[in-house]
Amino acid sequence: MSALPSSIPSLERRPIRELPDELISQIAAGEVVERPASVVRELLDNALDAGASHVTVRLASGGVRLISVEDDGLGIPREELTVALRRHATSKIASLNDLETVGTMGFRGEALAAINAIAELSILSRFTGADSAFALDGRTGELRPVARSVGTTVEVRELFFATPARRKFLKTDATELAHCIEAVRRHALARPEVGFSVWHDGKLMEQWRAADQREQRLADALSDDFVAQSVAVDHLGGAVRVVGRAGIPDAARSRGDQQFFYVNGRFVRDKVLSHAVRSAYEDVLHGQRQPVYALYVEIDPSRVDVNVHPTKIEVRFRDGREVHQAVRHAIENALAAPRAGDAVMPAAAQQPFFKPNVPASGATWAQPAMNFVAAERGVGDFDAMWPRRGDDSAMEQSGAEISRWPVIGTPPMSFRAPVGLPAGPAASESLATHEQAWPLGRALAQLHGIYILAENAQGLIVVDMHAAHERIVYERLKTQLDGAAITSQPLLIPATFAATPQEVATAEACAAVLPTLGLEITPFSPRTLAVRAVPGSLADGDPVELARSVLAELAQHDASTVVQRAQNELLSTMACHGAVRANRKLTIDEMNALLRQMEATERSDQCNHGRPTWRQLSIRELDALFMRGR
Repeated sequence: MSALPSSIPSLERRPIRELPDELISQIAAGEVVERPASVVRELLDNALDAGASHVTVRLASGGVRLISVEDDGLGIPREELTVALRRHATSKIASLNDLETVGTMGFRGEALAAINAIAELSILSRFTGADSAFALDGRTGELRPVARSVGTTVEVRELFFATPARRKFLKTDATELAHCIEAVRRHALARPEVGFSVWHDGKLMEQWRAADQREQRLADALSDDFVAQSVAVDHLGGAVRVVGRAGIPDAARSRGDQQFFYVNGRFVRDKVLSHAVRSAYEDVLHGQRQPVYALYVEIDPSRVDVNVHPTKIEVRFRDGREVHQAVRHAIENALAAPRAGDAVMPAAAQQPFFKPNVPASGATWAQPAMNFVAAERGVGDFDAMWPRRGDDSAMEQSGAEISRWPVIGTPPMSFRAPVGLPAGPAASESLATHEQAWPLGRALAQLHGIYILAENAQGLIVVDMHAAHERIVYERLKTQLDGAAITSQPLLIPATFAATPQEVATAEACAAVLPTLGLEITPFSPRTLAVRAVPGSLADGDPVELARSVLAELAQHDASTVVQRAQNELLSTMACHGAVRANRKLTIDEMNALLRQMEATERSDQCNHGRPTWRQLSIRELDALFMRGR
C-alpha cells in the first residue's frame, strides 16, 4: 500500500484543552475584523449608539496605519473604560430578552477586544457631566487625564501588527480606502440626521452634512441622478413597513453596486430580501441588468434575529415569507405608476380611454375590447385593440374627449393648430392645458412604420409602437387573469418524479397551500411525488419542472411567485403576438389613442422583455444637436 501524501496530517491523538486568552481573542478578531473597513464599521456602530450628531473618520495608508473615529456622543465614564476592552463587555444588552429585541447597532461586545488583540488601540473619552476626559492605552492599560470635549475618540494604529501573516492579504491602500469610505457611506444612508466626514492622509475625501430628509442624504451620498431616476417607496404589509427609493428600470446597471438594504437601520445582505427585489423587477428589467435601490425595512425587533453572524451583516426573519411579500409588493406598486419625463404621470392622465371628435367623413372609433379569449386565439389585428371605423356605440360610452389632430400631409413649415382648439393668443394656453393632462403629448407622425413621433411640453417623444402596445395588451391580460381564481387542470396520467427529502417534507407541510395555486402534489411513495393537477393556463408545460420550482420556492419564499412567473411568460407571448406589428400604418387618431393608453397603463415605460417603450428628447438636447444659441 502506498504511503499517504505528506500534505495529509497524521491522526496523532491530542488532548482536549482550553485555548489561551490571547489566542481566543485573535480567533475572535479573525471573525470580526477582515480589513480596515471592518474596524471602521464597528467603531461607527458604537458612535451612533452613543447618540453622536457628527462623526469624523481619519485614515492613514488606507486605514492600515491609522483609523481614528471621533464622535460627539455621550462618552464613556472613567470607571468603565478599562471594562470596555474586555471580551463580551457591552452596555447594549444585559439579559436574554435584550438579545432577542436588539435595537442598537452594536451588541455583541467583541469588537474592541478583537481589535485590541491585533492592533494598537487607545480610547479617549469624556462622559457627559464629567470634569475632564481620560485616555486609555489598550496595550498597557494605563489611564491618564487629557483634554477633550464631551464624546469619544478611538484610535487604531498598525492594524494586524500582531498577526503579520493576515496583513499580507490586504489590498493596496487605494482599495482599502475605497472599502472604508463605502462603510461610512452605508452608515450615512441609514442615519441622515447625523453628519459624517472622512479624511485620508490629511485630505478631506467625503463629507455628508446632516440632512432633514432622507432624499437629501441619498442625493448627497449616491448622486442627484439616483433620486431623479427612482421612485418613492412607502408600503405597509402586515407587520412590515418598507420605505425608501427604487430605481426605474432605465437606471439599472451592469453591476449591483448601488443596492442598499436596511433592516431597522442596519445595513444587511439577505437572500430573502434580494429575491423579493428580483421578483418585483423581473417583469420590467432587460437581461441581467441589476436594479438600483435604497430600501429600509421597519419591523418589530423581536421578529428578526440579528445575532446570526459576527459582522452583523446577515439577519434571519421569523416569518421570511411575510417580509418577502411586503418588499415585493412595495416595489411593484412603486414601479406600476406610468411615468413621463422625470415625474410620475398625474392622475388626470390615467384614464381608461379618450374619445376623439367625429371626423368630417363620418367615420367613428370604437373603444378597445381585447379579452383573454381573443388573445389566446392569437388575435393580432390592431383593429381588435384600437379604434375601428363604422361603430360609434363604444364612443358614446367613453365620456371623455380628445381633440382631432390634423392628418399627416400638412405643408411643411406650416403647422396648424388642432381642430377644436382656439387659434391666436388663446391657442398656447389651451395647448398647455392639454399637454399637462397628456404627459406623452400629441402625435405628429409615424417614422418608418415603427416609431411614433409626438410633441409634449418638454420636447419630442419617440415611441416604439410595438413595444408600447405589447405592454398595454400584456397588462390587460394580467388584470383579467388576476380577477379570476386559478383553476386546476387534472392530468390524465399523474406525473411522478423522484423527490428529495426536502421536497417531500415541503409537499406535506404545504398540502393546504398548493391547491390555491392550482397544483395537486401528493406522495406516491416515501421518495416519490406525483403531480395530479396543474394550473389550467399551464397545462401544456412540464408539470414536473413546475412542481419542483414551486416546492423550491415554498421552502424559502412564496410559491405564488413561481406560478405567477410561469403565467406571465405565457401572457407575454400572447401579448407579443397580439400587439401591433412594425410597418403597420396608423392614423394620427390611432397614434393618439395609443399614447393615451400608455399613460393609463402600469409599467408602460418598458415592454414585457424589459426594453424601453419611449424616449424623451428635450428642447435643450435638440438645440444642442443644431448648435442653437452658440
